[in-house]
Amino acid sequence: MILKNFHWLSEAGILGMNRRNAEYIMRFNPRSAFPLVDDKVLTKQLASKHHIPTPALYHIIEHQGDSAGFERYLGDHHQFVVKPARGAGGSGIILITDSGAEGFIKQSGEGISREDLMDHLFDILAGIYSLEGLEDRVLFEALVHPDPVFSAVTYQGVPDIRIVVYRGVPVMGMVRLPTKASDGKANLHRGAIGAGIEIGKGTTLTAVYQSQVITHHPDTGDPVRGIQVPYWPDILIMASRALEMTGLGYLGVDVVIDQEHGPLLLEMNARPGLAIQLANRIGLRERLDLVDQAPSDIFSSPEERVAWAIRTFT
Repeated sequence: MILKNFHWLSEAGILGMNRRNAEYIMRFNPRSAFPLVDDKVLTKQLASKHHIPTPALYHIIEHQGDSAGFERYLGDHHQFVVKPARGAGGSGIILITDSGAEGFIKQSGEGISREDLMDHLFDILAGIYSLEGLEDRVLFEALVHPDPVFSAVTYQGVPDIRIVVYRGVPVMGMVRLPTKASDGKANLHRGAIGAGIEIGKGTTLTAVYQSQVITHHPDTGDPVRGIQVPYWPDILIMASRALEMTGLGYLGVDVVIDQEHGPLLLEMNARPGLAIQLANRIGLRERLDLVDQAPSDIFSSPEERVAWAIRTFT
């Protein structure tokens, strides 16, 4: 079901891109820390140092000459994810669910030959999907088997949770739900749904899909509102700890919920997009101002910051 369009934007305290860049990213995100979140290898190493779980890393390819033997390094792992180390927006990521004599099976059910997958590895290494168009590395990591909580509102793929964190305080959240239009990927610009999450309770709100506010998933027909996100306090703590991990004061933290391992840090973004405001139908400006006005003692630990956020953003 599609609701009214975004007539409420002008009165909702929406944060625009220019103000986001000038007042938050430039002020609170030192450029020297960007590689920690732009490079997924560095992010995994940093998370391991801080005892934050991530999907298991199977193998890294750094040069074209190493590509031919990648299956040898995967061993018995027939399910895996191929991704560029410095990719963004889901570009270049392939989810493999099985392999055999004919090649590989993607999560969408389509087949991909070994030759085509090799060509894709070469594209990644050449930097086609990297943030700056520079030569890149290929990561092979464990395929996440998502918690079934979002199965009724997911078309294939793996839903993920985005938390915007300001000065270590989680200020806004959403879950990104794959659709047929997004080819099973959880990226809004590809056609995924963004459903807001109430910070205080961890339950989903209405959602945004292709520039419209919706109440039901377009493919499954199930309501997106009122789903209780499991492990919600743990996810908020994980997001809040990103400040100590990276030194970045304004960032997006992406988490997936694996049915066996629980919340896993997927990646972080020093330039998080602003569509999360549409998913929550509320602007970021007021919440960021509230953080700036908060008592100084809430910034003493991730636990204190999360407790304040839960009390404040209900």
